[in-house]
Amino acid sequence: MIKSKHKGFAENLLFALNIFIIFFLLFGSAIVIPQWLQPVGRLHPLILHFPIVVLIMATVLEFFRFKERFRTEKLYHDFTTYLWLTGALFAAFTAIMGLFLSKEPGYEGSTLQWHKWLGVSVVFVSTIIYWCRTSGWYNVKTARWGAGLVALSLVVAGHFGADLTHGDNFVLAPVWHPEKNKVPIDKALVYQDVIQPILESKCTSCHNPDKTKGGLVLIDEKSILKGGKDGKLFVPGQPQISMLLQRIHLPEEDKKHMPPSGKTQLSPDELNLLYLWVKENADFKKKVIDLPAADSLRTIASTYLKPAEQEEEKYDFAAADDKLVKKLNNNYRAIYPIAKESPALGVNIYNKSTYQPKVLEELSVIKKQVVSLDLNKMPVKDSELKTIVQFENLRFLNLNFTDITGGTLKELAALKYLREISLAGAPIDPKTIKQVSALKSLKKIALWDTGLSEAEIQDLQKSNKKIEFIKSFKDDGKPIKLNEPQIKNTSFVFAQSIPLQIGHPIKGVELRYTTNGTDPDSVKSAIYKPGIIVTQNTNVKVKAYKAGWLGSDIVQFNVFKSTYTPDSISFIAPPNTKYSADGAKSLIDKDLGGNNFGNGKWIGSQKDLVIYMQFVKPVDLHTITINCMRNIGSQIFLPIGIEIWGGPDKDHLKLISKVIPATPKKDDPFTVMGIDCKLNANHLLSCLKIVAKPIQNLPPWDPVKKQPGWVFTDEIFLN
Repeated sequence: MIKSKHKGFAENLLFALNIFIIFFLLFGSAIVIPQWLQPVGRLHPLILHFPIVVLIMATVLEFFRFKERFRTEKLYHDFTTYLWLTGALFAAFTAIMGLFLSKEPGYEGSTLQWHKWLGVSVVFVSTIIYWCRTSGWYNVKTARWGAGLVALSLVVAGHFGADLTHGDNFVLAPVWHPEKNKVPIDKALVYQDVIQPILESKCTSCHNPDKTKGGLVLIDEKSILKGGKDGKLFVPGQPQISMLLQRIHLPEEDKKHMPPSGKTQLSPDELNLLYLWVKENADFKKKVIDLPAADSLRTIASTYLKPAEQEEEKYDFAAADDKLVKKLNNNYRAIYPIAKESPALGVNIYNKSTYQPKVLEELSVIKKQVVSLDLNKMPVKDSELKTIVQFENLRFLNLNFTDITGGTLKELAALKYLREISLAGAPIDPKTIKQVSALKSLKKIALWDTGLSEAEIQDLQKSNKKIEFIKSFKDDGKPIKLNEPQIKNTSFVFAQSIPLQIGHPIKGVELRYTTNGTDPDSVKSAIYKPGIIVTQNTNVKVKAYKAGWLGSDIVQFNVFKSTYTPDSISFIAPPNTKYSADGAKSLIDKDLGGNNFGNGKWIGSQKDLVIYMQFVKPVDLHTITINCMRNIGSQIFLPIGIEIWGGPDKDHLKLISKVIPATPKKDDPFTVMGIDCKLNANHLLSCLKIVAKPIQNLPPWDPVKKQPGWVFTDEIFLN
């Protein structure tokens, strides 16, 4: 126990500290803390845990002090008294240190005010309880209310203090963190929906109106562009000289590294997004879909967003019998489900020479399930619309290049769900097409090449404002750029050979392709025709051409031959845990990783990546291909060296191949490419060791210096 004279000194000191706190609260706006005293304020987070523990003990003992078994226990009461005195005294010291700290630049806002007033409330209430707890009026109710008030103030003050230090909702985040709904990619803005969430989760805990560290606030466009006391945050289009990129890429132990050491760090994807955003001029208004389809910023941003919203229609009818549908399918009629596990069916009718009205009539047994009917180029007459009306749930009707004149178009008014009709190329009578107004549910109708004049279609549009009329294309003399060719191969890895499957939605297009790495042209490059077979690793480039049109963008893809698969594969030197995919087996699963290194299919490392393979039966290998990524903005480079070691067992391995790719350049484009390693082995191999070496010192032109780069691979092919 504390001796009486020491207790008296402590009580006087507690009284003086309370007076000083009151004085500081009243005149704090005029007080300037000298620099030599600032270290005292910065001790605030160091000692605050001691009074918290002591006061929590005091509140618990105070809550039960009036129970019969403790009411007359002198040791219990004396111990509780000294806990209150010690807790209140150290709480006062802590509060004063906090008040000193709050005078430093970067601390302001409502969170600070709540933390400050709740903190001093703990001091005042604890002091009052200490001085009054021996008074005659102090009873069980007062004791419990006082103890509860102190405990509550401690918890809430601690919550706001944690928010100041570690960011918004730090205390409750593990148990209460409302998920933000992903924004559809077609509605998303690059800054608002991709970049801003990164700043909010990793940066604004120190750079917000309540805590403006370095004079920098990162909550809105205006404050971001303003920068901080060290200047502008970035130079649009020049990430290599932007302070934002320099600070986040510093070594974590560097005191200027952001976020500070000990806080959650930016992921490689987030680092890459910030780099690419600044590189593309840090636009605050641009939509994600305004970026080119192959743009790296769009590719990575799309992983943070959800696909474009599509209306998911629900149907209130049962599915048709599978056997019945199978029976109705034939060489001139295809029936298919609209979506997986959907009862809705689509119907396509083919072969003009065999078409008869009964082709439609036979579908009456599934008339409830048909929601899409395609009669393109069939000799359908106006009279047959009476049969089509039986498909009561029809949504889409294609009558392109049929014999429909529109004379009985009003018959379709009975289809209450019909949304789209296409009458392109049909001999529409201008007098009868006005019957379209009877179709109340119709949203879109195609009328190009029908013979209707521009004026007639405009009159229809004025009379039916809820319907979108798709009219003929008007040639303004300017050539239009062709769509990209469509790659229809479902797999790009093969054992012996693979047919190239390439198409284009526009008829008459000529597809030119190359397999030697050069860009295809409209004269010398080979013309694609179905049936082209590839038997070795090949980089294919395809471009579409058509007279009167601009050539399309080039589509590029790789196909890989994989003759052998090892019986076992493992890491001798493992990858980074963040980029370990499904383990070593990911490198031989024939599943390419695509363009996004963060999608869980890529293996990445900043150290030598060493892979060990073993074959139960020795194999005759000649080439090993390692599929690698290069993404300069994310410090992902091709390996600076690849070594292949092989032999009959792990103890007798010899170097059988060594490849050194070209030195990286600043303007090297993003690419995914296979690096071929020719083997110098004249005997069968049972064991392989593959070493992929990342660059250890980033080039001087890279904004991140003094760090190793990354090497990424998603597949290894053995031939």
